[in-house]
Amino acid sequence: MRLILILTALLAFKGAAASEFDEMKALADKGLAWAQFNLALMYANGEGVPENDAEAVKWYRKAADQGYAAAQYNLGFSYANGEGVPENDAEAVKWYRKAADQGDAGAQFNLGNRYRNGRGVPENDAEAFKWYRKAADQGDADAQVNLGLMYATGEGVPENNIRAYVWWSIAKTQGNTGAAGNLDILKPKMTPQQIADGQALAAKCYESGYKDCD
Repeated sequence: MRLILILTALLAFKGAAASEFDEMKALADKGLAWAQFNLALMYANGEGVPENDAEAVKWYRKAADQGYAAAQYNLGFSYANGEGVPENDAEAVKWYRKAADQGDAGAQFNLGNRYRNGRGVPENDAEAFKWYRKAADQGDADAQVNLGLMYATGEGVPENNIRAYVWWSIAKTQGNTGAAGNLDILKPKMTPQQIADGQALAAKCYESGYKDCD
């Protein structure tokens, strides 16, 4: 009896998922970008339909072409990882940039990585720093870690241990363990005054919602 009940519940769940898929497909066919994006997610995750990365890309592209930032990000991710399309660094950069220009923090972070590693664009530390900073200002902890690293090593920006301390401290506050380890390495290289200055600036930056960090 229990097996029958579980099977019945599972079939009901699948039926509900299929019904939701049909509703989303109808809205996507009408050209609604948000529905096209959500339909792509359903294909990507196998919700109400067999998982199909190529179909996911198809619908991401429809939404992305309408300027839907989340779809642009996911399309860039698909090209970066060869999911549903052949891996293509230049296309990944193209779509990450479109989303980044609309303020998508994840796209800004990934675009920073592309410039730092020279994938799909010429390597450019100054551009990497620029995009990491945009993402860091939105609270992206990974971007904050990389921003701190660039300050610590003088890549793309003049070396500045206090600024490295600031961004790693903020990322640590968000639970980033890598930032905590970086701080442990950095602190012995700083004077007590530098640490105090870094703590004060980090507090000001965090309390201002990343609007007063310089």
